[in-house]
Amino acid sequence: MNVYSAIKQLVQRAILLNLIQQEDEIYAVNQIMSLIGLTDIREEQVGYELSEIPNILDELVLYAVREGVIEDLFEEKEIVSSKIMNVFLSKPSEVNKAFYERYLEKPEKATEYFYNLSRNSNYIQTKRISKNSSYKTLTPYGELDITINLSKPEKDPKEIAREKERKKVSSQYPVCLLCAENEGYTGRIGHPARSNHRMIRLELKDEPWYLQYSPYMYYNEHCIVLSHFHRDMVINKEAFERLFEFVEKFPHYFIGSNADLPIVGGSILTHDHYQGGNYEFAMARAEDENTFTLDTFPSIHASTIKWPMSVIRLRSFNKQELIEACDRILEKWIGYTDTSIGILAYTGEIRHNTITPIVRIRNKEYEVDLVLRNNRTNEEHPLGIFHPHQDVHHIKKENIGLIEVMGLAVLPARLKVELREVEKYLLGEPNKIEPYHIPWGEEIRISYNKEITSTSVEEIVRNEVGNTFLRVLEDAGVFKRDEQGQAAFWKFISSLNT
Repeated sequence: MNVYSAIKQLVQRAILLNLIQQEDEIYAVNQIMSLIGLTDIREEQVGYELSEIPNILDELVLYAVREGVIEDLFEEKEIVSSKIMNVFLSKPSEVNKAFYERYLEKPEKATEYFYNLSRNSNYIQTKRISKNSSYKTLTPYGELDITINLSKPEKDPKEIAREKERKKVSSQYPVCLLCAENEGYTGRIGHPARSNHRMIRLELKDEPWYLQYSPYMYYNEHCIVLSHFHRDMVINKEAFERLFEFVEKFPHYFIGSNADLPIVGGSILTHDHYQGGNYEFAMARAEDENTFTLDTFPSIHASTIKWPMSVIRLRSFNKQELIEACDRILEKWIGYTDTSIGILAYTGEIRHNTITPIVRIRNKEYEVDLVLRNNRTNEEHPLGIFHPHQDVHHIKKENIGLIEVMGLAVLPARLKVELREVEKYLLGEPNKIEPYHIPWGEEIRISYNKEITSTSVEEIVRNEVGNTFLRVLEDAGVFKRDEQGQAAFWKFISSLNT
């Protein structure tokens, strides 16, 4: 594909996707030409089959690099690619108008429109997401989702050096990756290109909030709901109120929040935000295990669920009672100590207890899962007592946030290569297995013995990755699923009525 046909193809693809109209063709061609250093264009007479937008963009960016318009750096290429797609996008006000016209018909129509726009504009990185390795592993708690994340390329050393120099001479704008100022931001070395980024305006608790989709989504319609204000995340009554208000507005989506403390929180604690989407995780399918009554809230159906972490599930048609109950449970948990199982509410003035909440509407009834978290450390577990322990760090050592809590493992890209070497190790072939995988490899060899063959080894390793992720979730559970842990869990539940 030469550069002239690439431009024509991209414009035709945009017309077919209703990003622009036929009347916009000449304008769009001229805008793209200016972005990649072309001053004229040849008419292409030969017919061609339209390629997909990400592939066409790669061709145009490659041309800009060859012609010296930009350097061959990942983030410079991203900036040009984002600018090209911005040619086809309406202003935020127009996108919001189209969204809410559809919302008046049905909320699903509004999110479908915005989701497709985010995909077609290449804001959602569909080509990179397709490189992820994803599968399901059956466990006693249902099917866990496993994803080896290959979406985000590693930085070039030259980019890192340039980012360091930039920080010496300028202030940070936007302040973080979630700030509203990212909408339409060109990008720079050290900050992703966002020219083709659009956000939907929301109001939650009489405050301005925004809805956007994740560029590297981990599940269907993975959305981010973020505050207009750059402020720290906090789990409190107001947060519960916003979560319930969101599912009222978008009843086909779930929404949840990372915890608000380090270790048990997500990767960004400095900007108030939630995550949601149109997907049912294994935790949502978990069955009730033990039911109980909250004396102050008799209309609420309360239970623990069959899940490796410690979860209280509440259901009711009464939204306000649920909010009050969530707030009471949070207040009780924040101050709760049980030294017999290593739970301390505070060390001095440092708080350890918090909650990861998830809200959904099921059969027209509100349902909320409150996952109890504790971020205490000690000498044996310096990264966290209720955090993946050392023996599973070879698979997962990062924070266990909202997505993992619900049963989706987001695993590091290194495993794509490393697990293949584990397979070779199990088959007795020459390999370059990482030393930290060897004890695990030996356990697999003992467990499966003669079952390990060239045709079965990949599936065996996949299953064992899933079982290791299950161990990760069990490590993160504050009340273990043994007799002592469950007795302690019931002790805490009993305290809710005192």
